[in-house]
Amino acid sequence: MNIKPTLLALAIVLASSPAAVAQTAPTNAAHSQAEPAAATTGIDVPAEAEAAVAVADAFGKALAAGDFAQVEAMLDPDVIILESGGAERSRSEYLGHHAKSDAKFLAGSRSTLSHRTARVAEDTAWVASESELHATRDGKPMALLSTETMVLEQGPSGWKIVHIHWSSRAKKS
Repeated sequence: MNIKPTLLALAIVLASSPAAVAQTAPTNAAHSQAEPAAATTGIDVPAEAEAAVAVADAFGKALAAGDFAQVEAMLDPDVIILESGGAERSRSEYLGHHAKSDAKFLAGSRSTLSHRTARVAEDTAWVASESELHATRDGKPMALLSTETMVLEQGPSGWKIVHIHWSSRAKKS
């Protein structure tokens, strides 16, 4: 991963388009495999970002299905994943730790995408998604508001996820 051009491209993208992703109180919930809401108006994905968004969506579906070979294929070896105040600093660290519990949690969940913004600058893309997640923990139903930011880099084998940040909080009734 060539970090200096990536950071420069990301800075240009972020400076050129307003996208704020809510930072919320940490929980161990949620990663998106959100199904787009039929009449959602909060979707801002230009055509040049659609392939990166497809990778983000495929990642969530593969994780929920426990398809760790696909999850591994979509993550850059040096991916950094931030969640609940913690960090996993490589694909192997994530796959060896939280991926299994994330998959188990997501397997029985239902997620509805409410907002998404994506942008591309050269070989770097970012996808910011907001979803409502319904799941069960310890036999009790729960509803969460979840945010996810993914940064992807395009290389010879297509888009790879180089950074993920997940955040969620309980939805207030």
